[in-house]
Parts: sequence; C-alpha cells; structure tokens
Amino acid sequence: MNAVADRLQPLIRDRGLEAYDVTFPAMRAFTDARHAGTADEIWLVEHPPVYTLGLAADPGHVLDAHGIPVIQTDRGGEVTYHGPGQVVIYLLLDLRRNHPDARLFARELVHRIEQAVIDTLAAYNLAGERHPGAPGIYLSEGPLRGAKIAALGLKIRASGCTYHGVSLNVAMDLQPFSWINPCGYAGLQTIDMRSLGSAATVGEVRHTLTQHLIASLFR
Repeated sequence: MNAVADRLQPLIRDRGLEAYDVTFPAMRAFTDARHAGTADEIWLVEHPPVYTLGLAADPGHVLDAHGIPVIQTDRGGEVTYHGPGQVVIYLLLDLRRNHPDARLFARELVHRIEQAVIDTLAAYNLAGERHPGAPGIYLSEGPLRGAKIAALGLKIRASGCTYHGVSLNVAMDLQPFSWINPCGYAGLQTIDMRSLGSAATVGEVRHTLTQHLIASLFR
C-alpha cells in the first residue's frame, strides 16, 4: 500500500463500555487538537443508559427519564437513547481531506453512513430503508415496517471535521425508547435486531458495520 493510501486509512479504537459523559468530551478534545496530518478515527463504544439531546432538541420530548441521565450535546437531531446491546460508532473525520467543500459533502456523508447501515442489516437478512427528512434507518418490510432501528447524528465544524456518528440497535432493552419521543416523533416505534429474530451478537454486528462504513466512507 502506498503512502497516500496509508494516510487515508482510519484508526479503529474500541473503547468498550464507556459512560457518555466521558466519550463526548473526548471527541471534542480530539477534534480540537487534530491538524491536517491527523489520521481519521472510528470509535466503537457501548454506553450505559443515557438520553442525549441534539443542539436544537426540545427537552419536552423526554417524557419521563426514569432516572436515566439526560445530556445536552452539540450534534444535530433530537433526543435519542443509548444503552447496552446497541452498537455505537463515532466518526471523527476530516472531510476537507478529500472533499474541499465539506459543507456541500455533508448530505452525501449522511447518505453513505445510512447505506452502510442498510448493507449491514442486509448481511443479517433484514431490510432497512431511509425516510426523507428523517435521518436514520427504518424497517422497510413486514408488520413492523417503519420502526426505527438505527439513529444518526453528526457535528460538522466549520473546519470540516466531524464527530458523533451512528447507533444500531442489536439486542437491547427497548423500554427506555418508550419514555421519549424518539428523534422528536411522538409514537415512533423503535426495534432491535434480536426482536426481528437475529441471533447476531453486538460484537459481530459492530465488526460488520465498521467494515461497511470504511468501505463507504474511505473509497
């Protein structure tokens, strides 16, 4: 592999089970400190139960937190839930490395991330689709069509550097989703892969999604 290709390969960091209020400032600190030669990184993590609010989120969409921490973030989007049994992947990228107009590329970036999730679900014989104007991935067939299985939220700085990322529900306690209006939508049903009959483990799905993200984002 040549030097240019080497420089484009992201570093993969498995941070294990980590509190959100540790990961969030770490993402910001990494982005503050990076420079033109800093390699992109992909962080793999599971969080203890936590609700996170997007920058313009309405706190009223948290109906009853039941003691689960609620943390304000600087990503896009509304409220979402993270918890054990969910694959969370944070994408710390420098978009201007390959795309001089990083803001213009943002929509394509979301599309590519969503495609990686769709391809991951297909690897386990599950069908997902996009919903226009509502980032994330939803079931595209069966009696639970329209249920949300993956959420997406990013921060893209003026520098073209990104953080936050994507979460995919694998084998979770789904009840905490019923205590919020997920992504700001009252009554939106959420689902995980286990409820759809998949026996895939979090580790297996994490690996599959990581590979699809790399293929989609670093081509």
